[in-house]
Amino acid sequence: MRPEERLSALEAQFEVLVAREAIRECLYRYCRGIDRCDEAALRSAYWPDATDRHGPYSGSATGFIDWALAKLGKGGRLIHMLGNISIEQRGAEAAVESYFQAWQTDLDAQGRARDTFLCGRYIDRFERRGAAEWRVAARTVTYDWMSESMAPVGTEAERFGVRMPIGGRRPDDPWYQLLASMPLPGDPRRT
Repeated sequence: MRPEERLSALEAQFEVLVAREAIRECLYRYCRGIDRCDEAALRSAYWPDATDRHGPYSGSATGFIDWALAKLGKGGRLIHMLGNISIEQRGAEAAVESYFQAWQTDLDAQGRARDTFLCGRYIDRFERRGAAEWRVAARTVTYDWMSESMAPVGTEAERFGVRMPIGGRRPDDPWYQLLASMPLPGDPRRT
């Protein structure tokens, strides 16, 4: 292989790796956004004209975010974890399957606290628009497992005990406190 052919092949491989990392980072941003009720993070994971079929909700991603934040604003803990992520890139589109586990605390129909454990997959069509930004254009959440149980009794302070700090919503979560303490790009304090 001639040097220019080798360089061209390496550039193509590099572009694929950059795209895959941008897609993964978008998925992680969605999980943080939903767990921390971070509206900006959620909106940055979807294109403005994106769609989402998510449990009982089916419609625009913008509508899903509004619906989810209203529902989640009532309280309860959320944890979303991603596992296997398959990315099949085809030009400026990518088919992405991401396995997830989600733990949610909310109230049942009788007003009692319950824990719900869900496993499933985000089946996403990602699109690259502009120079290199990848976001969800269409999402279908596929559920593979569900288990519900009564939530533990007692306050969070009683249950967590000395295990501090505990996670919270934006801006109270330690992640946002760390980000606020760090200089922004271009800040003269940056080295």
